[in-house]
Amino acid sequence: MIVKTEGIVLKSFDFRETSRIVTFFTRDYGKVKGVLKGIRKDPRKFASSVDRFSLNDIVYYQYRNSDIHLVSQCDMKDFFAGFRQDLDRMTAASYASELIDTLMPAEEKNDEIYNLVRAFLKTLQTTQDVGKLVHTFQIKILSLSGFKPHLETCVSCNNEVVQAPRFSLRLGGLLCPGCQDAAGEATPISSGAVASILHIQRNTWEGALRLGMAPFIKRELKYILNHFLVFHLERNLRSTRFLS
Repeated sequence: MIVKTEGIVLKSFDFRETSRIVTFFTRDYGKVKGVLKGIRKDPRKFASSVDRFSLNDIVYYQYRNSDIHLVSQCDMKDFFAGFRQDLDRMTAASYASELIDTLMPAEEKNDEIYNLVRAFLKTLQTTQDVGKLVHTFQIKILSLSGFKPHLETCVSCNNEVVQAPRFSLRLGGLLCPGCQDAAGEATPISSGAVASILHIQRNTWEGALRLGMAPFIKRELKYILNHFLVFHLERNLRSTRFLS
C-alpha cells in the first residue's frame, strides 16, 4: 500500500553503501521506519537530506511483513533552523526526539503527541528559557502517554495532602505524611513544584508556557521529572545528562 503523510525525523543511520534508514514520527501512522535507497549516492534523488528534527512530507510503500518500509519520496517542509546553531537548544531537541523514540510504540497514531512535538520544535527556535520549555514538554508528554503523575490527592489513601508532601516514583504520585513510611521511599517536593506541574497539565501549550518558574522550581522539576521518566521507562536517556 502507498502511504503519504507528514513526519519528523527522530534518527537515521547509513544502510549498506548508498542508502539510509530513517525513523520518522508521523502525523497519521505514528513512529515509522523507512529506507531511502540511493540517497547517499545521489542526494538529489530526494528533496530532503533527512536531517534530524526536520519536518518532511513523505511517501512510502507500506510492507505488511516488515517494520521497515520503502520511502519513495521525501520533501523538506521545515528545517527548524532557529535552534541548530545553539548547543543547549540542540541538546533539548535531541532529548525530545530520544524520548519520543523510546516512549512511543511503532506505528501507533497519536495526534496530540505529534502536535506537541511540532509545537516544541517550533518554540525551541525562539524561547528564552530552554529549561522551562523542556520541563513543560516532559509534563505534557507524561500526561498524554498515560504516565500522568497523580498530584491532586495522596496516591495511596486518596486524602488531600495539606502539608509536607513527598513524591513517590514507584507509585507515581504524592504521598501524605501518614502514607510515606508505608511506601518506603519518597522524594520531598515543594507546593510550588506541585502547583507548576498541575498548571501545565491543565492548560494548553501556549497557556503552560506563560507560567513563570523560579530557579529553585526548575531545579526541583528537573530532578523529579528526570528520575520519574527513568523509573518508568526502565532506562536512562543518553541526552539527559547534557541538559542544563
